Amino acid sequence: MNLKKYFIRALHRLQKGPGYTYKELLVWYCDNTNTHGPKRIIKEGPKKKLIWFFLTLLFASLVFWQWGILINTYLSYNVTSSLSIGFKTMKFPAVTVCNANPYRYSEAKPLLKELDRLIDAALERILQPSPGNSSESITPPLDLELWHQIPLVLIDEHDKDNPIILDIFETIQSSTDTPTPRGVHTQTAQTPHAVSPQCSHPGSDNCTYRNFTSAAQAVTEWYILQSTSILSKVPLQERIRMGYQAEDMILACLYGAEPCNYKNFTQIYHPDHGNCYIFNWGMDEEALNSSNPGAEFGLKLILDISQQDYIPYLSSAAGARLMLHQQKSFPFLKDQGIYAMPGTETSIGVLVDELERMGYPYSDCTMNGSDVPVKNLYSEYNTSYSIQACLRSCFQRDMVEICGCGHYMFPLPQGVNYCNNEDYPGWAYCYSSLRSSIRHRQICIDSCKETCNDTQYKMTISMADWPSEASEDWIFHILSYERDMSTNVTLDRNGIIKLNIYFQEYNYRTISESAATTIVWLLSSLGGQFGFWMGGSVLCLIEFGEIIIDSLWITVIHIISWCKGLRQRRYPDAPPTVSELVQAHTNLGFQHEPPGSLPMDRDKEQELPPEPGTPPPNYDSLRVQPLDGLGPESDVEPE
Repeated sequence: MNLKKYFIRALHRLQKGPGYTYKELLVWYCDNTNTHGPKRIIKEGPKKKLIWFFLTLLFASLVFWQWGILINTYLSYNVTSSLSIGFKTMKFPAVTVCNANPYRYSEAKPLLKELDRLIDAALERILQPSPGNSSESITPPLDLELWHQIPLVLIDEHDKDNPIILDIFETIQSSTDTPTPRGVHTQTAQTPHAVSPQCSHPGSDNCTYRNFTSAAQAVTEWYILQSTSILSKVPLQERIRMGYQAEDMILACLYGAEPCNYKNFTQIYHPDHGNCYIFNWGMDEEALNSSNPGAEFGLKLILDISQQDYIPYLSSAAGARLMLHQQKSFPFLKDQGIYAMPGTETSIGVLVDELERMGYPYSDCTMNGSDVPVKNLYSEYNTSYSIQACLRSCFQRDMVEICGCGHYMFPLPQGVNYCNNEDYPGWAYCYSSLRSSIRHRQICIDSCKETCNDTQYKMTISMADWPSEASEDWIFHILSYERDMSTNVTLDRNGIIKLNIYFQEYNYRTISESAATTIVWLLSSLGGQFGFWMGGSVLCLIEFGEIIIDSLWITVIHIISWCKGLRQRRYPDAPPTVSELVQAHTNLGFQHEPPGSLPMDRDKEQELPPEPGTPPPNYDSLRVQPLDGLGPESDVEPE
């Protein structure tokens, strides 16, 4: 019942209309608010009233301007970086060592035999062979199918306006009667530019050209491209067999005071470096801790890279490739690895930097890569997410979608084959176009994210000749005997590397991010600006919100009143009341004559004389009191 009374009174309030106007509401606000300025507008004289109105408007504008700047600063989500130094027992980093040469030449030679013969003949022609040493006399004849798929030509730019393209095997392609290739014997061909055209399919004009200023670079890149096509068809286990085995490569190992050997390393296959071995990877065992800094508490290794068994055209650098990284992370040695030179002792002092980034919305980093739209192809190694893995997975995804096959250097998605010249003749053109595409590169950069937490290892590297001339004899004898059980020396300075890896200092640096602006900072800054310019507080804002609500309520009432007036203008004849209906039945003189009455009814009325008598009684007491008659405080309930 009380609820019903409340709605009835609210309806009466709407019917009566507002009890005040906008002007009255504004005057009431200025007279009662705690904000400085509005009171002076209504209480001062005309001149001061104008001045105070201008000052209040100016300072209110300054407040809103400052608020806009503060809110925009808060929504930019800036961060501040802080550096702290701590001391604790630290985990020794995972150490990955590889040979710079991926395969032993003695094992891979049968696969690369024709390719080696072809590149030998090409170099012979580039280096101006003598007539008696012409490549046409090579037996058995060269198989130029590989050459035609991805050729290598020379451009003679002696005449800049008319460059001459010199095909290295032009004479073999045309006729074997000509002893030397056309144009090669000229002096201008001694310093040509090498170009490797890569076409969408043999004989097509849709080609891309890779220019090289040196034939050494051109031959190396061409050989790597061709060997990629050959090795991509070799099963993984066969490629692992052709690589360097742990027992042959790792001759000695010592961690602190504890001996170790090749069995303490985890083997993985890396397309760039063949078999790689990881110490302290943390996959199957707990990561090792380092209790003290210094070389005597680190990792000591002696490696044999067997430089005499290198593939001559595939690896032009000799040494060991190594990298320090976190446990359970995949080593990307091509990007972050370093070389250790043979015949030296390389000491690597390590400093640890721990990075802690803030996540969304302060930065676009990821905790574990689950929110990255690129599928991590390196998850088959059970390794953690990294931006390098994401970028390579993204490139391989685009390679599969555009070229129809995967590149040999990256893991394959399910159900996809590696590219090769026989099954995918235009893969080299597709790969070169995709690699040089800025748009695809930018898409991958935008799709991948940095990790929020990362550990970086800063290295200080020093080298010295090892072993010395005075000690090399006995050291090589002992190492040869331990590896081959032979009294003969089977090792030499060109294949031996000694590594010392240790913590340089027993501390670590933590670089962490924190929010430059917080909600507390925002509220205090907003309140400070409001109090400085207007002398206001939170209560003043509540008062301002109250007047806005009252203004909206007045607006609603005006709209309802306007709609009621519009309806009354549309339907001007209001329905008769009960009193009018009673008078119509008792006194015909009060009955309203509807328009269009019959003429004979009007004649009868004119013939009848007026009836004398007293006026009819007033029946207004029988009127049902309308809702307008009820006041907001009335307790009468309508029936």
